[in-house]
Amino acid sequence: MSGTVELTKENFDQTVADNEFVLIDFWADWCGPCKQFAPVYEKAAEENPDLVFAKVDTEAQPELAQAFGIQSIPTLMIVRDQVAIFAQPGALPEPALTDVIDQARKLDMDEVRKDIAAQESQGQGQSQDQGQSQGQQPGGE
Repeated sequence: MSGTVELTKENFDQTVADNEFVLIDFWADWCGPCKQFAPVYEKAAEENPDLVFAKVDTEAQPELAQAFGIQSIPTLMIVRDQVAIFAQPGALPEPALTDVIDQARKLDMDEVRKDIAAQESQGQGQSQDQGQSQGQQPGGE
């Protein structure tokens, strides 16, 4: 797939679910740095036809920008296997974008999932500990 895909709240979930590697450029028409980044992003899309390069117009899709906590644009996000593995505001120069893509390709997603599972289980363990430290005894007495 070459070129970029315009993401909306209607097609966002499906696009991310159907593709294992999605780059997302959050942008707006009035944003100067966004316009500078656009040709760099388009060129990367042409050079990486196996990846999905998507764009979210934050003016037309404020709900998507809000859902991801986008404060500054442009912001580049990379989603692999439905996990956001990279998000950074700012217009990346071409060598930096190429490097980020290469690093994202090399990432071991099994390790990422293990790390997420470990963090989630630690979070659950802490909430259980808090319940016991408030004087609640196991067994309900």
